[in-house]
Amino acid sequence: MFNIDTLDVGDDSLRLEMVILKEIRHNNLIQFIGACLEAPNVALVTEVAPKGSLEDLLSNEAVKLGWDFRYSILKDICRGMDFLHRSEVVSHGRLKSTNCLVDNRWTCKISGKFWRVYLQPRQFFLSHSLSSYSFLKTYALLRPLTSQSGQRVRLYGIILTEMCTREQPYTNETSFLEAEDILNLVRDKNNPAYKKQKSVGENNFILMDHCWSDNPEERPTYRQILEQLNIIHPVKGELIDNLVNMLEKYSSNLEAIVADRTKDLILEKAKTEQLISQMLPKKVVEDLKHGRKVLPEEFECVTIFFSDIVGFTAIARDSTPFQVVDLLNDLYTTFDAILDHYDVYKVETIGDAYMVVSGLPIRNGKLHAGEIATMSLDLLSSMVGFRIRHLPGKILQLRVGMHSGPCVAGVVGLKMPRYCLFGDTVNTASRMESSSVALKIHMSSMTADILMELGGYILDCRGEREVKGKGTMTTYWLDGKEGYDKPLPTKDMAISLSQHEFK
Repeated sequence: MFNIDTLDVGDDSLRLEMVILKEIRHNNLIQFIGACLEAPNVALVTEVAPKGSLEDLLSNEAVKLGWDFRYSILKDICRGMDFLHRSEVVSHGRLKSTNCLVDNRWTCKISGKFWRVYLQPRQFFLSHSLSSYSFLKTYALLRPLTSQSGQRVRLYGIILTEMCTREQPYTNETSFLEAEDILNLVRDKNNPAYKKQKSVGENNFILMDHCWSDNPEERPTYRQILEQLNIIHPVKGELIDNLVNMLEKYSSNLEAIVADRTKDLILEKAKTEQLISQMLPKKVVEDLKHGRKVLPEEFECVTIFFSDIVGFTAIARDSTPFQVVDLLNDLYTTFDAILDHYDVYKVETIGDAYMVVSGLPIRNGKLHAGEIATMSLDLLSSMVGFRIRHLPGKILQLRVGMHSGPCVAGVVGLKMPRYCLFGDTVNTASRMESSSVALKIHMSSMTADILMELGGYILDCRGEREVKGKGTMTTYWLDGKEGYDKPLPTKDMAISLSQHEFK
């Protein structure tokens, strides 16, 4: 914008310069479009750079600037200035970070302040006071020189310093100086304050030093600066183009990456499914996974197992909560490992109670009774070698009960679905356990009949007993199995009946 009434287009030099500016096109120069000639909007019209000036980006601490970005910007400035020096414009005249604008592609473009007719350096000099930072930033390094282009390269040294430090020139070391003192300071580059500006690596410092050389003939051209930058940071092209190239290289390896990620996904999926299968039967999991509704199902005959620890209340009373957790974790880890060898499904654990079923959700004929019976012998055998960490001399008094009969099974709940069993068979199996004794396996006559039919199991009739809620029932002990060679607890290992708590 210009604070004037109009631009005199009759001026030949003005028209010529507008033609030159209109014809100058380069990827690192802001494109001149035209001008508005009449008040109150006398202004130049140029290409828009939405991300603002380089000074804005450097002063915004929220913007993280990696060195790839910084070197890309520095190279963009060199390309633009090299083009200007080779064009009819010859030089810029006011190169500084406020005139370096960044577009949406993160390409740095030098703004059109390089025309001489509109704003000449002398006019600018007279319109600003020495205390103005804008003046200092533009003219802090101006001194009588024999080479005008050398002066412009010297201004590039200020931008290089700003890019490396993300600070305004002389901000820290010279904040106590007046504007005139700064002008005197830069005339003597051997001053210690000047040397404090050296930072961000030897290569960058050498380049800055060349740009600020007192001898104009020693200052590099912009093309030479660009060559040095390519040596320091050998990445060519614009930042966005480099990112695209990186993406292309990445996409070439995408199939291998996808294959690796797919393997990881399959492994994680297998872990998830294994975890879910420990909460629900596999058949139920498959139905739920495929969106099929799991309806309650009736089973004609299954065998249900219950167990608990006689005297567990006393053990818990004499133990800390952490010791109780360790005990149950060790016990159920042992039990779970045994269950893996049988066609059974662990329904749940409540405290020291352990519930297992066979014959559902996959029916297995009459084999369910044999699966539960042999499993029970293995669980009882594990008590021989099982040791409580904090009570190593104490033997866990496992008691077992089982019963065979019909039941209904189904999934209950949505947030934490449970596969639950319902029916009188569940209650009767629980009664078989509660009326059993330590280190013994107690069963109903229904289970005993199936085992006799299967053959090979050693049963001992306990006789008729009054079972709470069931009346008189004939029950049996399971003492072993033909060919079973694992050690089983002996009678002297069991506690007396007086120490039992019958429910």
